[in-house]
Amino acid sequence: MEKEGRQSWDSPTQFFLACVSYAVGLGNVWRFPYLCQMYGGGGFLIPYLIMLAVEGLPLFYMELAIGQKMRLGSIGAWSAISPYLGGVGLASVVTSMYLCLYYNIINAWSFWYFFHSFQSVLPWSDCPINVNRTGPVEECSRTTPTEYFFYRETLNIASSITVNGGVHTGQVLCLLLAWFLTFLFIAKGVKSTGIVVYFTATFPYLVLFIYLIRGLTLHGALTGVSFMFTPKLEHLANPATWINAATQIFFSTGLGFGSLIAFSSYNDYHNNFERQAITVCLINSGTSIFASIVTFAIYGFKATVNFENCLENMRLTLLNAFSLPEDAIDIDNVWDWVTKLNTSYPEQFAQLGINPDDCNLEQELSTAVEGPGLAFIVYSEGIKNMPLPQIWSVLYFFMLLLLGMGSMLGNITAIVTPLRDFKIIARIPCEVFSGLVCVFFLCLGLGFTTPSGNYWFTMFNDYGANFSLLFVVLFEVIIVSYIYGIKRFEKDIEDMLGHRPNWYWKVMWVVVSPLLLIALFIFYIVRYIQGGAATYPAWDMETGKMVTTEYPIFGQVFIALLLVSAVSCVPIMALYELYKRRRVGYQKRPQTISTIST
Repeated sequence: MEKEGRQSWDSPTQFFLACVSYAVGLGNVWRFPYLCQMYGGGGFLIPYLIMLAVEGLPLFYMELAIGQKMRLGSIGAWSAISPYLGGVGLASVVTSMYLCLYYNIINAWSFWYFFHSFQSVLPWSDCPINVNRTGPVEECSRTTPTEYFFYRETLNIASSITVNGGVHTGQVLCLLLAWFLTFLFIAKGVKSTGIVVYFTATFPYLVLFIYLIRGLTLHGALTGVSFMFTPKLEHLANPATWINAATQIFFSTGLGFGSLIAFSSYNDYHNNFERQAITVCLINSGTSIFASIVTFAIYGFKATVNFENCLENMRLTLLNAFSLPEDAIDIDNVWDWVTKLNTSYPEQFAQLGINPDDCNLEQELSTAVEGPGLAFIVYSEGIKNMPLPQIWSVLYFFMLLLLGMGSMLGNITAIVTPLRDFKIIARIPCEVFSGLVCVFFLCLGLGFTTPSGNYWFTMFNDYGANFSLLFVVLFEVIIVSYIYGIKRFEKDIEDMLGHRPNWYWKVMWVVVSPLLLIALFIFYIVRYIQGGAATYPAWDMETGKMVTTEYPIFGQVFIALLLVSAVSCVPIMALYELYKRRRVGYQKRPQTISTIST
C-alpha cells in the first residue's frame, strides 16, 4: 500500500461539500417521502430522528475517523488494522461496484427526460398517435401517458426478464454521456472532484427552494403538505416503522460503501471531522424533510387535479344522462346530486356505473409510490399540469441529474481510491485508470438498456447492496470497538482532534449501534427466508399495469450470488492471508538433511 505523495483536498470546505453531495442523493427525494406516507406521516419523524442519533451520526463519525487516521481507502484501512480484515474493505468495493453498475442508468433516464423537456408539448402529456393515425396507441389508452412514456418509450420495457432484445439507442447515448461526465469529474482524483462538488452540492438546494415556492402556490398543495405532517402515532407501535426508519438513515448516509473512508483519507490529519460529521448528517436529514415538503406539495396538486377531474367527469355524466341544464351541477355539489338522483331514479342511476369510491381525495393522497415511479411518473404527472411545464421539467430533471452525479462521485471514488492504494495500480496515470474503470462499467451497464434491463436494475437495486452493507458496517463497528480497541481508537481521535470523543460516541460504538445492526441484519435474513421465491414487477402490455412475477431459476441463482459475493470476501481474504503466512512460515523453516541432499 502506498501513502506517499497522496492527494489532498484543497480545503476542508471541499471535503465537506463532497460528503454533502454524496450523502444527499436520490433517496432523499424519492424514498423518504414514501416512508412518511406509509408509516405515520409526521409521526415517522420520531423514529427517524432517534435512529439518526443512535445509528447515523456515530457510524458516519466512525468511518470518517478511520479514513482520516489511516489515509487509505477501504481495503488498505482495514488491512492496516489487521491483514486478515482486508476482506471487509474488499466487500465494500464489490458492493460499490454493484451500485455503480446500475446507478448511472438512473442518471441516463434523467438525461433522457431532461432532453425531452425542451419540446413545445411534453411527450408524456398525451398518448402518442398509432401508426394508422386513427387515435392514440391502444396500450397507452389502458394506462396513463406518463406511465406509458416511462415504461414503453424510455425503457422500451419487455413483458418479462426472459425476453431478450437489442439495446435502446437513446438510452445508450444517455448512459455514455453519464459515464463521460463521471470520468471528467474524477479524472484527476480529488483535484477535479473538489471543484465539481461546489456545484453538485449546492445547486440542487436552489432548485428545491424554487420548487418549494412554486409548489406551495399550486392549487391543493397545502392539502398535500398537511397530509404529510399530520401524525398518525398508531404507526409507532408497528416494528416495521422503526426498522424502515433505521434502514433509511443507514442507506441515506451512505455507510459501508467505503466512500466516506475514501473521502476522508484525503484530509489533513488534524481536520475537524467530528464537526463535519454532525453537520453533514443534520443537513442530510434536513434535506429529506425539506424535499418531502416539496414532494407533498406536488402530490397535493396532482391529487387535487385528479380528484377534481374525476368530479368533472362525473358531473358531465349526470348532466348528459338526465338532460339537466349545464349550470345545474358544479363540482362542489356533485355528491348532493348523486344522492338525489340515486334516490329519485335508482334504476337509471344504476346503469351509469358511478362508484362513490372513484373520486376520493384521501385515496389519491394515500397512494404510495417510491423510487423511479415517484421521480419519473408522479412528478412528471404533476409537472405536466403546471403552467409553463417545460421550465419546471427542465429544472426538476436537472436537479435529479446533479443529485445522481453527486452520489456517483462518492460511489466511484469508493472503488478507485482503494485500488490506487496498491503500488502496481498507482503507477498508472490517474486519468488512464479512471477512464478504464468508467469504460468497464459502461460496457457492463449496457445490459440495463435492453428491454429486460429494468428487471435487472430492480434485481441489483433490491439485492445488490442492502444485505452486504449491513454485514460490512456491523463488521466495521465490531472491528473498531473490540478488535482494534475502543481505547486505542479514542487515542487516535485525540491525536487528530486534540480531545477524546465523549461518552455518547463511545456508548453508541460499543453497545447501541452494534445491537441495532445485529437486529437489522437478523430482520433482513428472516425476511429473505420468509419471503419465499423472489419476485419482481413486470409490465403487462394487455392491461398497462405492473404485475408481480416470480424470477426464473437463473434469476434466483443470480440473486443468491449477489447476496453472498460481497459477504464472502471477508472469510476468503482472511483464509488467503492465513495461507500466505503459513506458506512463508513453511519456506523459512530449517531444511532437513534429506531435503538438502535432494
